[in-house]
Formats: sequence, structure tokens, C-alpha cells
Amino acid sequence: MTALTLSTAAAPGLRADAIVIGVAKGTGSRSGDLVVAPGAEAVDKAYDGRLAGVLETLGASGAEGELTKLPAPAGFKAPIVVAVGLGAEPDAKSEDEGYTAEALRKAAGVAARALAGSKKAAFALPIDGPGAVGAIGEGVLLGAYSFDVYKENGKDAKARNGKAPLAEAALLGGKPRDAAHKAAVARALAVSEELNRARDLINMPPNDLNPAAFAAEAQAAAKEHGIKVQVLDEKALAKGGYGGILGVGGGSAAGPRLVKLSYTHPKADKHLAFVGKGITYDSGGISLKPAGHNETMKCDMSGAAAVFAAVVAAARLGLEVSVTGWLALAENMPSGNATRPGDVLRMYSGKTVEVLNTDAEGRLVLADALWAASQEKPDAIVDVATLTGAMMLALGSRTFGVMANDEAFRSTLFEAAEEVGEPAWPMPLPEHLRKGMESQVADLANMGERMGGGLVAGLFLREFVGEGITWAHLDIAGPAFNEGGPFGYTPKGGTGSAVRTLVRLAELTAAGDLG
Repeated sequence: MTALTLSTAAAPGLRADAIVIGVAKGTGSRSGDLVVAPGAEAVDKAYDGRLAGVLETLGASGAEGELTKLPAPAGFKAPIVVAVGLGAEPDAKSEDEGYTAEALRKAAGVAARALAGSKKAAFALPIDGPGAVGAIGEGVLLGAYSFDVYKENGKDAKARNGKAPLAEAALLGGKPRDAAHKAAVARALAVSEELNRARDLINMPPNDLNPAAFAAEAQAAAKEHGIKVQVLDEKALAKGGYGGILGVGGGSAAGPRLVKLSYTHPKADKHLAFVGKGITYDSGGISLKPAGHNETMKCDMSGAAAVFAAVVAAARLGLEVSVTGWLALAENMPSGNATRPGDVLRMYSGKTVEVLNTDAEGRLVLADALWAASQEKPDAIVDVATLTGAMMLALGSRTFGVMANDEAFRSTLFEAAEEVGEPAWPMPLPEHLRKGMESQVADLANMGERMGGGLVAGLFLREFVGEGITWAHLDIAGPAFNEGGPFGYTPKGGTGSAVRTLVRLAELTAAGDLG
């Protein structure tokens, strides 16, 4: 993990491999011009105030994610300057002052990724308070992420194409003795390290991460961070009547698990429950996925990874809230023991479900875990799942859907996601779609109308939330796994989507803002 330090040193005299500065597209009277962002004054002065012109000559425009390298001025101890785009300059007439946290986060991530192989880089990006410190720190730590443990050159150093991730980032303008600045760095470290843990799990091949192996990872982290853990194996699940999890996992030689992680703060007066879909590999079961749809199905446990990471992060931050994480883990495989289309499962809640499609398996494992979570009467439940392709069709590959049985709570989650930089969108739960899940032989079916399939899945899950409990569902099918190139602080592969939203919800709840 990249080390973060706060530094009041001036850029020219700092020994580093690179100085990172921000540039932006001018607004107002400077519209169309390239603008050097605050924090880089000493660097601009060393270029006799002509840094913007030099960068423009090199093709820089200040666009978000753009990166330009140039030789450092004479007298600098760092050999290069790295200019990274921040997008549009804040409008002087706007009520919002300074660059947004997300703009800083993305710029820091782009630079950190580009500086793989470097021992130290100084980040002279705009810092106007602890919020900016935290955003830049997160961007660096998330942008520098690399998963290469299965590559020959990455077994020891976790190298990126032969280059180890950036070793140290000094945040210039950060105050080493300021309590708020130090707290911002500590939070960035806790959240980013746990989010990157989730990324590691998502990227791990399914032959090494089956339900039992995932449960073992959770047990090890729980022991390290003082979290109580309980693991139900096949025998315990059968004894308890967890028909949904057993039905999905029955076709695999690797048996299912239900993992409960409990973080309790002694001063907590609120309790949150997070429930994660953990299909460690999804073949579709008997309703086998077509060719071309199997290759990335190791990521179908991203919801459970997000829940796991969020609970550990809450514990590391010492938040005054109780958080229980439920990881519903199974491998969905076809075999003589697999659930068949037409089978009826008796769920943990006692309801029966006719399985019309074994590839609609995530809702079955979540249903059991949601009912288990409901028995503890938490103040709110949030489930997270790579649940439906329909949500990807609706919102694309970078935005997750938010559904809830309470509009105010849905708004709280949407705003929390927006605040931490995770694109999300509120989605409805239309009552007329419930009729499509009626079954002649069971209480309901696991499939309904094809149109609005993401909403149908949400309505199915709502059936297994205890009466009177506030609940929300995050369908992260789109942003959980990035099959394209890296962007901002987001790598190719597992992204850790929803971790920061869950952590932010826990922080708001601890502060008494849940309602």
C-alpha cells in the first residue's frame, strides 16, 4: 500500500521522483484558457509564470483525467513535473468554493497510476482543508492499486507490468501537526485499504476463492480487528432451514456458507445491517449462461466483498454505531445435485419460492440473509448485489441503482453515494410488477416480468425484509467490475463499488443523521 505523508515543504526543495500539480479549464473571464490550480504556485513561479503556456504548447487542456509530463525547472530536486487535469475551474461567482472532492480524488488517482515504479511523489494539488486532504489521499491509494499476485513478476512486489505501485505520496499543503488533517489521512487509509481488500477478493480466481475460502478471509480479518464472526456451513444451514442458500449452492462441490460479522461500539444506539450477495462463481446453474457471459462471473461476489470491507472499515474507524454484515456465499454450478427450473425451495423465512430460472440465484441467497438480518430488528438494512443485467441496461456500467421501502432512506443513500463520488440513481419499486411473480405452486416465483427486471428483483427482495424495518437495495451489477480501461482512481477489474457509500452511511448514522 502506498504510504501517505503530510508535508509543508516547498516543491522545489523536496526530494522526489515527481511533482504532481493540477491544471484546469478556465471559466468566466479566463474561459478557454488553461489555468494552473492552487498549490502549484511555487512550480509556476519557477517557470517564470509561463507554466500554463508551456503546457498548452504540449497539448494540455485541463480536461479531467488528462496527464502531461514535462522536465522540472532548474534547481528542482525532482526531475519531472506531472500536470493532471481537474476539469473546469470553479466559477468565482458560484457559491461552491474550490475544486470538488471527486475532482481531486480522480486527479490524484490518475497521477498515482501513472507514477507506478516511483519511490516518492509530491502532490501539490489544491488543499483548502481536511476534506481535500482526505480526497487526495483516497485518490492516491485507490489509483495506485494493482493486482498482480498471480503474475511471475508480482509474487513478491505486486508489480504492475514490472513496476511496483508508487511507494510514497507526500501531500504538500497538508499540515502534519493538524489533528483534522491527520484524521483525514487516517480515514483515507482505513477506507482505501479495506476497499482495496474488496478489490483483491473480486479479482481472485474462483478456483482459489470458493465460499469456504471467503469465509476464512472474513474470520482472519475479524480476529485482527476485534469483530465477532459466525460461520454457518452446510450442516448448520440445513439445520436452520436456509433453503435459498442451500438451493443455490447444492450443485457445487464447494458448499455454501453464511457469514455474520458483528462490530459493536459500546456507545452505539443505532444498529445497521449490511447484506451482501456472495456468489463466488456463477455459471447460471442448470439455466446455463451462454458463451461469452461466464468469463467475469468471479465478480458475482462483489456485494459480499463490499459488505465485508465496510464492516471492517467501520471497526477500524471506531464509529459509534453497531454494524452487522451478512455474507451469503455460494457457488452456482450445474450438476446432478443442482436446483432445477421448476423446483420449489422453502426459504429461511418459511415462504416457498418456485425457481423458474436458476440464473436468478442472487435473490435466493439474499432472501435468506435478509430474513436472518431482520430477526435482530436493526434500524436499517442495506443489501448490496451484482443482481441484474437489467440494471446495467438501465444505468450503464458506472452507476448503481438504489431501491428502498422508504423514500427518505433511499434519498439518504443516494446523497451518501453522491458525496463520496460513487455514481448512483434512485429507482422505484412499482407495485404492479409484483403480480408477475405470482406462482401456481408456491408463495412466489423467482422471476417476473422481463421488462423492468431490475425492479422486479428489488420487489422480490422486499418480500424477505421483516415488517417495519427500513430497507434499501443497491444493485451494483454495472460498476462492480470494470471490463474497460482504468479511469480516474478506478482500475480494470474489481472496483469495490458501494464500499464508500456503506461507510458513509455508517458515519452518518453514528453522527445521528440517519433519522
